Amino acid sequence: MLTMSKIQAHKLAEQMMEIALQEAQKAFDKDEVPVGAVVYTDEGNVVATGHNLTRSEQDPTAHAEIVAIRQACKNLAQEKLKGLNLIVTLEPCAMCAGAIASAGIKSLRFGALDTKTGGTLNGARVFAHKQCHHKPEIEEGYKVRETQEILQKFFKLKRT
Repeated sequence: MLTMSKIQAHKLAEQMMEIALQEAQKAFDKDEVPVGAVVYTDEGNVVATGHNLTRSEQDPTAHAEIVAIRQACKNLAQEKLKGLNLIVTLEPCAMCAGAIASAGIKSLRFGALDTKTGGTLNGARVFAHKQCHHKPEIEEGYKVRETQEILQKFFKLKRT
């Protein structure tokens, strides 16, 4: 079985980040914190997408990652997402990192770092704990400028 080269994986992730940014825009348009996520295969098939819905669904767990993971599990009629990838516009929080580990996501890629509430490379660093039974491959830095801009625009509007 051939594995995807790093260059191919990066190029595919860039394409998937475009979809995640569209999801973030949907959240922005609903007055939700603009974060978007995509679950996808190595072949570039989108399994599920999601964006923040915490306000509109009155559900503090309805983060983009959780929404996408739930939808992917439903779409595939399974509880684990082994072999699948997740890309998110913002570094996942500790709650979402726990869900990513529980789902068995193969790789996690994201745009902007979240130095305040991130849970993967910052903050709780969930995947670094010995109690974490699954650790995805992690890459950050996809379309950072674009992912930061939509967040900054949202919060600037909230402050004015």
